[in-house]
Amino acid sequence: MFKIQTLNNISTKGLDKFPSDQYEVSSDMQTPDAYMLRSLKLHGVEIPKSVLAIGRAGAGVNNIPVEKMSEAGIPVFNAPGANANAVKELVLTGMLLACRNICQAWDCATNLKGEDDAIGKEVEQVKKNFVGFELPGRTLGVIGLGAIGTSVANAAQGLGMGVVGFDPAITVERAWQLSSSIKSANTVDELLAQSDFVTVHVPLNEGTKNLIDAKRISTMNDNSIILNFSRDGIVNNEDVVAALDSGKLYAYVCDFPSNLLKNHPRVITLPHLGASTTEAEENCAIMIADQLKDFLENGNIVNSVNFPQVKMPRAGGFRLAIANSNVPNMVGQISTILAEHNLNIIDLLNKSRGEIAYTLLDVEEKVSEKIITELESIDGVLSVRALH
Repeated sequence: MFKIQTLNNISTKGLDKFPSDQYEVSSDMQTPDAYMLRSLKLHGVEIPKSVLAIGRAGAGVNNIPVEKMSEAGIPVFNAPGANANAVKELVLTGMLLACRNICQAWDCATNLKGEDDAIGKEVEQVKKNFVGFELPGRTLGVIGLGAIGTSVANAAQGLGMGVVGFDPAITVERAWQLSSSIKSANTVDELLAQSDFVTVHVPLNEGTKNLIDAKRISTMNDNSIILNFSRDGIVNNEDVVAALDSGKLYAYVCDFPSNLLKNHPRVITLPHLGASTTEAEENCAIMIADQLKDFLENGNIVNSVNFPQVKMPRAGGFRLAIANSNVPNMVGQISTILAEHNLNIIDLLNKSRGEIAYTLLDVEEKVSEKIITELESIDGVLSVRALH
């Protein structure tokens, strides 16, 4: 019986993926095999030694100490693309809200006073204060062409916008999904110089912190609009406000309210609504549940942020899953121990990612505790599991 501990409210559509005769799912347990969470922060939290995997029902993993989990041989899974449509729709909404001054106009309308005739006359007088502009013919710059960025780029082009993208690490899969007429920029600066709107879709790390700052804003077209539905900290808020106050930027739309931003007349801040749709929460939960289930039952790893992708069909017999440091002769040492115990290998798959390597082996006979102990004693081995 596998044990799944939920650390946040998880959609039942995902939890239903765990058969009740094979899995115990609860928000309160002492020795879980896996964590399933959304936004709860695990930094500084003691992780039970029983935990074999962590599943984040979403894309970002800033709330999880990934490096620490790698050192413990624990894969961290996420759900890339499961919330892409939800975020895409919000980015498009943000562009329309900003360029048509919808929030300011709405605020004006809700504060109109007097009889209907008087309100009607005032409307005709004030509407000129909210004249905006249209999207067709404008250029959207998309920084980060993963599942969300690609979806945003294609949708914006469908609205008649020119689109330029930047992502030096774009995958072959995403490149195939991207419309062939979308232009490519070689650098962030090259993208900014061409764009009327800029949207960021990258994780927050040392390389992306304050990615959009005063220096880069100065290279942008006048009256540009910046959108950040990715992570707080990628756009420098102080520099954006200064650019709004000077008239350099037209508007800033983001998912991260702060005292500096929330009451600024040219800022639209939302309470982190990017993936807050029923469909996105269900999609994320289902994807993570499927990945955790496949890992716990078969040792397969798909969509891990710290382990290589390893998926091997069962070849019969019994399976071993071994995580270790990515150093020479690990597979040789593992094979030697199995040979010493007359265990024949039916199939083997070994992949590495950075400092982590992961091996799946199907063997002809059941693996004893003695063999597992010997494998665990190899210098550099992080974890060993026998999947019978």
